[in-house]
Amino acid sequence: MWAGSSKWNKDTEPMGEINVTPLVDVMLVLLIIFMVTAPLLTQGVNVDLPDSEAPAMQQNVEPLVVTIQRDGSIFLQKHAIELDQLAPRIAAMRKEKPNLPVFIRGDAKTPYEYIAKVMGRLESAGIRQVGLVTEPERR
Repeated sequence: MWAGSSKWNKDTEPMGEINVTPLVDVMLVLLIIFMVTAPLLTQGVNVDLPDSEAPAMQQNVEPLVVTIQRDGSIFLQKHAIELDQLAPRIAAMRKEKPNLPVFIRGDAKTPYEYIAKVMGRLESAGIRQVGLVTEPERR
């Protein structure tokens, strides 16, 4: 057995308290980081939507959104996709959720030809109801 003397004596006991100042500093830094990055997470594909007097739709399920830009490029949600891949991809998504709504966001300056092609592909995927996303009319 070890019979040496200990460095501890009754006058110097270990501190049993936690210093929370560094913890508060770290939490404040994390809070600032999240406040700065949160608006960046909600970005999507920029399009200039047409104006309309149609009332807003109430949805409790996040729909599939197909975005068509002026140059004819197509995005499913926020991911670029080719026109040929659109119908199979949406058909696969709707197998899991058959009542999943599909919306088209077309730029106001998009030629009708591009929108008609996308709607044709959606119909070939078995989608009969498509919503068109617009902006409220500016007065």
